[in-house]
Amino acid sequence: MKGIFKYIKPHRAYMLLTLFLKFVAAMMDLLIPSLLAKIIDEIVPSGNETLIFRWGGVMMVCAVASVTTNVTANRMAEVSAGKMIRRLRHDLFAKVTYLSASQLDDFTVSSAVSRLTSDTYNVNRMFARMQRLGVRGPILLIGGILITMTMEPELTLVLVAALPFIIWIVWLVTQKSIPVYGRQQKVLDEVVRVLQENITGVRVIRALSRTDYERARYDKVNENLAEIEQKAGRISSFSSPATTLVLNLGLAAVILAGAYLVEKGESGPGAIIAFLSYFTIILNAMLGITRIFVMCSKGLASLKRIFEVLDAPEQMPVHSPERKEEEKPLVEFRDVTFSYNKKGNHLSHISFALKKGETLGIIGATGSGKSTIVNLLLRFYDVDEGSIWVDGKRIDTIPCQELRGMFGVVFQNDYLMAASVEENIDFFRGLEQEQIMEAAALAQAEGFIRQKEGGKDAKVTVRGGNLSGGQKQRIMIARAMAARPRILILDDASSALDYKTDAVLRRELRTHFRDTTIVTIAQRISTIQGADHILVLEDGKEIGYGTHSELLEKCREYRMIYELQMGEGALQNE
Repeated sequence: MKGIFKYIKPHRAYMLLTLFLKFVAAMMDLLIPSLLAKIIDEIVPSGNETLIFRWGGVMMVCAVASVTTNVTANRMAEVSAGKMIRRLRHDLFAKVTYLSASQLDDFTVSSAVSRLTSDTYNVNRMFARMQRLGVRGPILLIGGILITMTMEPELTLVLVAALPFIIWIVWLVTQKSIPVYGRQQKVLDEVVRVLQENITGVRVIRALSRTDYERARYDKVNENLAEIEQKAGRISSFSSPATTLVLNLGLAAVILAGAYLVEKGESGPGAIIAFLSYFTIILNAMLGITRIFVMCSKGLASLKRIFEVLDAPEQMPVHSPERKEEEKPLVEFRDVTFSYNKKGNHLSHISFALKKGETLGIIGATGSGKSTIVNLLLRFYDVDEGSIWVDGKRIDTIPCQELRGMFGVVFQNDYLMAASVEENIDFFRGLEQEQIMEAAALAQAEGFIRQKEGGKDAKVTVRGGNLSGGQKQRIMIARAMAARPRILILDDASSALDYKTDAVLRRELRTHFRDTTIVTIAQRISTIQGADHILVLEDGKEIGYGTHSELLEKCREYRMIYELQMGEGALQNE
């Protein structure tokens, strides 16, 4: 967490000014009781009204100066804390964006959301509270003690005797609260995860009548969060009443001792009143310092979670590039083996090569590793064994931004933004309108887009809730095609399309994307049977590779799928 200083450094001068104003306000607060003692013990007995008003005016000026500087410093503290957290949140979001897929799997999406929201809020409150009370509290405490020692040393001993007990209370609360706040944030991650799942899957939940079950599941994690929040609250709430009790006992002892000194004539009523005012100032300062420790406990726990992400190592470094060989295929897998959990392989010894303009169809049962090939090709994960080559270079020698700039992708579970149709196709790439509409036409989306009110400016709701499955897929296909990528990946991208639209789309791809290397993952053999190469997977292993006709002849599993989808008599027509 040493990196936090780089966020403080740009605001040092502003923060120092804030702390100086807090120092001035604290000195004004410390001056007022001394002026009051002087007025009561010296000025009032003299009967000089001019002096009374003069010194009363000085007290008023001190009070106004204290309020003004305090309000100004508090506003400045919020501004500087807000600016620091804005940059911290920006860097955290950027880091989450560039985490490897395996790192994001470890942190989980729900945890990333809570770190970006509640954790950064806790750190914001800590920085603001530290500036508001971090100087004021200690100055009032130390200054109050020093002044009371010069005024009434005997009474100050009562106060000093209470300090070890207060320090012990603050230390105990801090030690107990930091681990609890850390666990609280982890439970909050669970709440965010369950909430996220329910919002995303609300249609499925309602369709399957699982609303009551999901409500009970949410209630369970919500109760866990409430329990740990109550535990944290009990720990933090102990400090304030315990500190108040100790100081009030001391205050009672001061009143008794002060009355005895006044009765003996060793002190005046003004001095005792001033001493009691200082005692109140010291009491409030101690309570403020206690609140700082409670807020710091929560903030430090959140700061630790934030820097777990910010300090996460680079898992996908870019290695020194090897000499590019022009004769190499555009895309090549060389004996690739990969596992998500590093226990059982999800892909085993996969090899294939695609030249510029060639097409690869991948087919297999659910969980056979089809989408894993896409994840590796885009370098969301690094291979365990073997290597992947793109454009004659090993992909770990290509910067990720450059690598992924070669691709146009439609994922199996893709998404649409709450924006216009045109914005969803463009996806902030600054494409020309002609490119966007051409891609929409090629993806067979132009027809329904024109029928919508507003046409290309028609609004799409979150996740495309106001579109059919086929319409969503055609917009996403248009998005992948619009920038004319060198490599186009269609991961089960036509599953919601009817056979006629699917066939027209494949014809358009062959006609207008002849120089584009295409990887198509599909469940229908009709979608991939015209591909230059077809890869058949089963449990992450290659069980067939070749053209459609070769696989019908040599691969029993492929032939079974073909007969099941096309009918038993279909082979006779081949």
